[in-house]
Amino acid sequence: MEFSIPPHIAAMRTQIHDLLEQRIYPREADWFRYDEEHYPACAEDLPEIRELQAQVKELGLWAGHLPAEAGGMGLGVMEYGLLNELIGRSFFAPRIFGSNAPDSGNAEILWHFGTDEQKERFFWPLQRGDVRSFFSMTEPEVSGADPTHLQTKAVRDGDHWVINGHKWYSTNANGAAFGIVMAETEPDAPAHQRYSQIIVPADTPGVELVRPISVMGHTTGGGHWEIRYNDVRVPLSYTLGAPGSGFAIAQTRLGPGRIHHCMRWLGQAQRGFDLLCRYSMERQAFGGPLAEKQTVQNWIAESAAEIQAARLMTLHAAWRIDQLGMRAARIDISLIKFAVANMLMQVLDRAIQVHGGLGVSDDTPLAFMWRQGRAARIYDGPDEVHKMVVSRAILKNYVNGKQIEW
Repeated sequence: MEFSIPPHIAAMRTQIHDLLEQRIYPREADWFRYDEEHYPACAEDLPEIRELQAQVKELGLWAGHLPAEAGGMGLGVMEYGLLNELIGRSFFAPRIFGSNAPDSGNAEILWHFGTDEQKERFFWPLQRGDVRSFFSMTEPEVSGADPTHLQTKAVRDGDHWVINGHKWYSTNANGAAFGIVMAETEPDAPAHQRYSQIIVPADTPGVELVRPISVMGHTTGGGHWEIRYNDVRVPLSYTLGAPGSGFAIAQTRLGPGRIHHCMRWLGQAQRGFDLLCRYSMERQAFGGPLAEKQTVQNWIAESAAEIQAARLMTLHAAWRIDQLGMRAARIDISLIKFAVANMLMQVLDRAIQVHGGLGVSDDTPLAFMWRQGRAARIYDGPDEVHKMVVSRAILKNYVNGKQIEW
């Protein structure tokens, strides 16, 4: 197996690294301050961000998640993963590089399942970064781990859907042009064929942004919004794919999305690790730098091993997708989803501990990354669900006299 990074990807990584160091890291504190002081206005919409997006487009680094014919970079999953490892180091970088969630996932499903009319109205403005979008699936009344019980309903009325329901964690809703809503449209069908994904323009009457959900004391950026849909009328032509195909579309979106998330978590872990190492050499305590203390040395060694193991697992999962397709890699994807999320929290926790009081302040990016990272063990499927998927697949093979080959 070839472990070297292809030269064209290595060159892109250098460009991304330089942009992070020169144009993005130095501005993060001001952008975070803007979000805190001007919320629900969003720093992601500032002219400065738009200027950086234009620079990224000129460099040919825009929308790495999309094929070339959709205005993207046309990369394989593994190639894009190697770029995402760097892009993920900053909260603002995905927006600057045209791959911010949930916009990236929405763009993918619009490209693959949207009609020509839907692409013209919704996909291309989103692809260009002219607008933002949100994804509205999770509901407060039912378990997100088992979405077959979602209660939001869309009922046909002539050539329109009438949508009623209650959602939350609809990320990016403030300032978004439209959302994609998962709603029950086929109540008599089997559980996984009852739901459809429907495009809903944000200014449609009846779309009520109830509140931004404070996450560990903070609301920032696009935020995580609670939304009510009160007799919201949209044309039947705004349905993505065939009615009842909502879950199939969601799985098409979630597979590569989990790879993208894991690579970004690796980037955050690496940034936390860099801060840990640098600060441990600078900070003096008990007669010398923290880097000379055995406990800190153990943390450094353990973190290095865990990051590298998670990186190789993730790249292998991406390679399997490229070689064999999403279905063949589903166990690999579940493995990295919980393994990388837990690795991220371990490394960030050590980095915070080395920084002491500074680590839990917002004077470094560590506390923010930890707050964001803790949710990684929940969204896109909680750890426990992915572990169940993995263990059942392994045991099923043994029952059949086989074993899973990695």
